[in-house]
Amino acid sequence: MWLMFAAGSAFFAGVTSILAKCGIRNTDSDVATAIRTVIVLAFSWIMVFLVGSQGTIGEIGAKSMLFLILSGLATGASWLCYFKALQLGNINQVVSIDKSSTVMTILLALIFLGEGITPMKGVMAALIAVGTLLMVEKREAEKVPTAGKSWIFLAGLSAFFASLTSILGKVGISGVESNLGTAIRTIVVLMMAWLLVFVEEKGKEVFQVNRRELWFICLSGLATGASWLCYYRALQDGPASVVVPVDKLSILVTILFSRIMFHVKLSGREAVGLGCMVLGTVGMAMMA
Repeated sequence: MWLMFAAGSAFFAGVTSILAKCGIRNTDSDVATAIRTVIVLAFSWIMVFLVGSQGTIGEIGAKSMLFLILSGLATGASWLCYFKALQLGNINQVVSIDKSSTVMTILLALIFLGEGITPMKGVMAALIAVGTLLMVEKREAEKVPTAGKSWIFLAGLSAFFASLTSILGKVGISGVESNLGTAIRTIVVLMMAWLLVFVEEKGKEVFQVNRRELWFICLSGLATGASWLCYYRALQDGPASVVVPVDKLSILVTILFSRIMFHVKLSGREAVGLGCMVLGTVGMAMMA
């Protein structure tokens, strides 16, 4: 069952990237992140009350709460970097760099969670890494000056914080109902996102968001909420070294919709890279 939740997480995560890209064409990415986090928070707490787990919040141990908070901070940092990179860069390549967190998560799961890496799992991880490199290499015709490549650095930071999120989240939801854990983490993300908006004095921009883009931002928040609920339900029952790679298959959804909505095409090299990433991810899931 956890594998089905992981697949659901991948689908909604892929949709999130497309909806977010549509919502930040003219809207500041930090402002959009803050707005969409409100939607995610509301969505996550609705689920908490639907399953009736709100009464167990007092039973959460100090260690679990600490790791949930740390996971929320890592998520907030990842989001802020990711959506800024998404606003500045090519959607397929930003998503590909973000998915490189898979390999780092596998290594961190080995070190901190004791999840072993067999020779075949190592091969699958190598395929994912090679595929990522092929996906992010720009074609000559698309190269831009170094000064215009800050999105690459931001996407890399997003991947780093995403890998920390998975490990911290795995520890944090031990013995905690997954919907409640997601809701608590989201509070941390919300506080972090809005603090940044006010520190950067962007509060006025919240009321100046284009109505059409606001709809896309809100829809991306709903998609994120659905993805999170599926992801942490899967992470609660399944191994992080498998749940995370399956979740990264969201790149297929993103690339499909980016072709339809933004007319973004894959080069031959990128197609080979995508194939390597998918093969490595599917192989990782089959070894579960």
